[in-house]
Formats: sequence, C-alpha cells, structure tokens
Amino acid sequence: MTAESTAVVQESLLPEAPPRYELTDWLRHGVVAGITGRGEATGRGFDLGLWSDAPVADTMARWRTFRRGFTGFDAVVLGNQVHGTVVDAVGAARGWVQLDGVDGWVTATPGILLTVTVADCIPVYLVAPGRGIALLHAGWRGTAGGILERGIARLVESAHASRDKIIMHCGVGICGPCYEVGREVMVGCGVDVTGAGPWHLDLRARLCASAARLGIGSVSVSRWCSAHDRASFYSHRASRGQDGRMAAYLGMPRSD
Repeated sequence: MTAESTAVVQESLLPEAPPRYELTDWLRHGVVAGITGRGEATGRGFDLGLWSDAPVADTMARWRTFRRGFTGFDAVVLGNQVHGTVVDAVGAARGWVQLDGVDGWVTATPGILLTVTVADCIPVYLVAPGRGIALLHAGWRGTAGGILERGIARLVESAHASRDKIIMHCGVGICGPCYEVGREVMVGCGVDVTGAGPWHLDLRARLCASAARLGIGSVSVSRWCSAHDRASFYSHRASRGQDGRMAAYLGMPRSD
C-alpha cells in the first residue's frame, strides 16, 4: 500500500436531522459509519461534548436526538477519551454503555453502536466485513503510543479477522497544513525533523503509513478538515479550545 493507493473520500451530509456525514458506500459492508456535524442551529450547534460547561439536560437531549437517528441498535457506547491507547471490547448490551479512560472500542456483536467524540483528533474506523468492527480516537499521543496497532490487534482477536481483509478509514479531523506542532510531537509520531520549526503534521498520513506496515487491506482518508471546514465541524485548534465536539460512530445494525 502506498500514498498513491490510499483513497480520498468525502463523507456525505445526510438530508435528515441531526446533522450527520456518512460513508454511505460502507453500507455494502453491513455497517453504518460516519460523524455528526455542527449543524445550522445557533449557539453551540449540535455539540455532543460530554465534558463542557453546557447544561447537562441540553447535552443529553442532543445525545438522545442522535440516538433516535439510528435503527437496529440496542446500545450506544460512549466515554471520556484521555488521549491514551486503551481499547476495550464490548459484547451484548442495552441502553447506554459509558466508560471513562477508553480511547477505542471493538465489537463483534451486531446492534452495538460505537462512538468517540472528536474535534481535530482522527476517528479511525476499522471493519472486518461480516466479523467485527473497531472505532479509535487517534490524536498525536494515541498515534505515537500505538492505538492503531492495539485496535487492529483487538479486532483480529475478537472477530477472528485477517489483517489483509480489514478496511480502514481515517475520518474527519485536522489536516496537515492546519496542524502546526513542535518537535516533541513530530518525534513522538516517528518523523525526523531538523531546524527550529515549527512543523506541520498530517496525522492521517502517519496512521496510513502504520496501516501499510501492519498489512491492512484497504485504506481511505477523509477529504474534510475539521479546522478549515469549521463551518460544518468543530475544531479545538481553530477555536483555541472553545469549540464543541462531534461524535464519530460505527456499528453493525441488527438485521431482524
């Protein structure tokens, strides 16, 4: 796999509320995959950030609206990401499943909708068609710490999947030209640098390079940038820490 063979795709805005951008082509793999957007509402918009100064009732009302947008799911899995590398497996469940300190999920169970909240970090979608899925939250610390490697290993183990059959997508997040970083970030992500900097890091490119080393069969990246497409998405960097959060989601709906 090379940079030239990595497909660039653009998640499509669905016509119905709430604001959601989906990989509509992934329906053929038996999954729903996408991310929420800012929407056109005034104020915070469709902010799904769990830890903010927004009233709890308002935040949970938006999450309930989000959940009503899906059919074929018994449970929604969410949590407080900590920019770590813990990937947890989820089995049969109902209602809301909420865990702290987890930056990735894997399941082989239909009817479980996995979510991570992001606002520049890269949501990584992994699908072993007909077997299982994983959804990862990959900022620079997670990328440097190997969350992709852990997520793939958990998916292979839980779903008895072959790496060359896994499909991967690096979703809506900050692009390289918008992500200015220091030496410690570049070195942490395996990029040798010289001079005084600052530098620009393309997290999706680093994740794709890791996927190639790991033997992943098919990889794509989103055309959207959370920073320069901030009219549609949230960006922690572009807002200087004042923005809300999107929820990336991935699930295998029940067929019954």
